[in-house]
Amino acid sequence: MRSLLLTLLSTLSALSSPPNILFINVDDMNTDSIGAYGCPIENITPTIDKLAADGITFEKAHVNISICQPSRSVWLTGRYPHRNGALGFHNINDDCPSLPEALKNGGYYNALIGKALHIIPTRQHAFHYIRDQKDLGQGRSPSEYADAIRTAIDEAKKANKPFFIMASAHDPHRPFADSEGDYKNLPPVTRTITPEEAIIPGFLPDLPDIRKELAQYFTSVHRADEVTGAIIAEIDKAGLTDNTLIIFMSDNGIPLPLAKANCFLHSTSTPWIIRWPGHAKSNSRDSTHFVSGIDLTPTLLAAAGLENLPGTDGSSILPILKGETLPDRDKVFTSINSIYGNKQYPMRAINDGIHLYIWNQWSNGTTTYRNESMSGLTFKAMQEAAKTDPDIAKRIQHLLYRTPQELYDIRTDPNCLHNLLENPTPQSTQIAESLATALKSQMQQTQDPQLPNFPQ
Repeated sequence: MRSLLLTLLSTLSALSSPPNILFINVDDMNTDSIGAYGCPIENITPTIDKLAADGITFEKAHVNISICQPSRSVWLTGRYPHRNGALGFHNINDDCPSLPEALKNGGYYNALIGKALHIIPTRQHAFHYIRDQKDLGQGRSPSEYADAIRTAIDEAKKANKPFFIMASAHDPHRPFADSEGDYKNLPPVTRTITPEEAIIPGFLPDLPDIRKELAQYFTSVHRADEVTGAIIAEIDKAGLTDNTLIIFMSDNGIPLPLAKANCFLHSTSTPWIIRWPGHAKSNSRDSTHFVSGIDLTPTLLAAAGLENLPGTDGSSILPILKGETLPDRDKVFTSINSIYGNKQYPMRAINDGIHLYIWNQWSNGTTTYRNESMSGLTFKAMQEAAKTDPDIAKRIQHLLYRTPQELYDIRTDPNCLHNLLENPTPQSTQIAESLATALKSQMQQTQDPQLPNFPQ
């Protein structure tokens, strides 16, 4: 009887103990580059697909800003960029609380593996263990990530603490695998995607050099999947599968023109997958609720049994895992402020699942847009083709100058090719005005510094 009682108490203690948390994030991976999200390239992401099969996949997940460092700052504070201070490649405000600090104070062992430079650098004291890019095969070595995960698990065990591991793969960020600028002395890729296999996003033309660059990108996607696999394998080998919550996301869309560092649908859409045995139903999908970067911190703190940070803009999505319907998750707000190099291109957007409304504060007919996603082969190929193709020339013109207001029907035009306000009708004007009103309300509630410039 005493033995049975001790076993029961031990089981109850294990069930009530806070979970280990593993947050895997990849760099610049488009949602539809993943098999579980519809990519037709066979076995392009077998590990991520298996993760989706073992948990819940969110189909309406977004980052709130589609640039590396500010996107991660949103994740780890639960606040929009203009509320945490990281409008671009900036530090968060001194008085802004953060997820790793809260978890550390709540008894967690924290490890930061990869992308350390771009993950709230002023709060790295909250991590017990940090291993960055140069010690991870430039953030692209599965074996080095596996070693780092093992170290973090062992140290957490010695400290008798649950762990929070933020493991950030550097793929498929440029330089792409097998490209001219790719890092030297990396292990050979185990699979090379050919230009014929590459999938051209609908917002780009199908040109030979674009196919070549997309092949390099998809090769990098596959390598990121291998890194992801190496990370998860260490959790499972350590016997921690049942008490580890795994979340998988990307920081923004593909680093090509008309995606990353913008507010288009493919700019902010992110994979969001949760594996948490006993909590997240396996092989399930949620296509009802909008979830976004501001919800990550509240979700992880709720899972850990800790209070949400004061002043957060997001809320926990754990009720969705229990099958609850949350009626207020019917839209998402996204933005751009400054890009790398501190060039200012303020944009604000609202997506209600039917239409996407974008306001470009910077668009004045003379200012030109430029970001690092326009380097490489793709934009050059578009420029060359534009000399004889008026449709591509028009697309480049739109990218460079935009218009102050854009409206897209993302059900029929997910690639955002047809701005309904270019030739407005009474219906499109009414829809734009309604969405602009909702956007203005959100800007007022969050004290957005761009509010005085908003035209409504």
